[in-house]
Amino acid sequence: MACRPAPALATVAAMTDGEDSARGTDHWLRINRENWDDRVRVHAGSDFYDLPGFRAGDDPLRPVEVAEVGDVTGLRLLHLQCHMGQDTLAWARRGAFVTGVDFSSAAIGVARGLADELGLADRARFVVSDVYEAPTALDGERFDVVYTGVGALVWLPDLTRWARVVASSLTMGGFLYLAEFHPVSDVLGEDGSRVEFDYFDGSPERVDYPHTYTDGPPLGKTVSVQWRHQLGEVVTALASAGLRIDFLRERPDTLFQRYSSLERRPSGEFAFPEGRPRVPLMYALRATRDRPAD
Repeated sequence: MACRPAPALATVAAMTDGEDSARGTDHWLRINRENWDDRVRVHAGSDFYDLPGFRAGDDPLRPVEVAEVGDVTGLRLLHLQCHMGQDTLAWARRGAFVTGVDFSSAAIGVARGLADELGLADRARFVVSDVYEAPTALDGERFDVVYTGVGALVWLPDLTRWARVVASSLTMGGFLYLAEFHPVSDVLGEDGSRVEFDYFDGSPERVDYPHTYTDGPPLGKTVSVQWRHQLGEVVTALASAGLRIDFLRERPDTLFQRYSSLERRPSGEFAFPEGRPRVPLMYALRATRDRPAD
């Protein structure tokens, strides 16, 4: 999961085309990998990820995701950008044969260790690869479900290419399930009452932030590169890759206190106070491959 850092603590600046090309076209990938490799040591010991609780049986999947994905017993599920593999292994606990892919070798190391500890190594494997190279890393294997959890798309510059990876990874009749923070939530100010950022600005942002989004010590590799993606961009990329959109559901709550005005609900999620006009804070999308990928 990725959360946009508080403006008071983060340095956010637009990256120019010249800056990126001068350092090589994969500059963003190198610095993001370093940033996420460094996050793993913090996340693995954090209360936020609570690995001891997960080992004891806690389920990190939200009930709405489980309901919308449906029964996965016996299905082959690919989790792109799986991080330390807790969500991936939660699907394995529910009966799926899972493959998790992440570009951080440190995160994959934790995921493989968890699979072994939990006795799930026979139905869970983890592969080091960035998203765009996943089809090659997996030898073109196809899956019944491709799952992507919250905070993933902000790390990808090209959603058209991402959607093609998704489509080429699905069997005929297979589907993508995507749960994400709504892009509208990135354009509001600190208290959530005003639009302060440009919804249509998709240029890369260089973010320098001393902490990750969990509890724990500061990072050593503090710089990352992120992109905002419009909701229409997500839907169009998937449709253009040959997927049929089954549903797109926008939600008025989120997983953390994104704005100071949000209140925690009994469910544990955060939403605007009763009586206040709301905007979508998260969304879920399901798309099926019912024709050959382009």
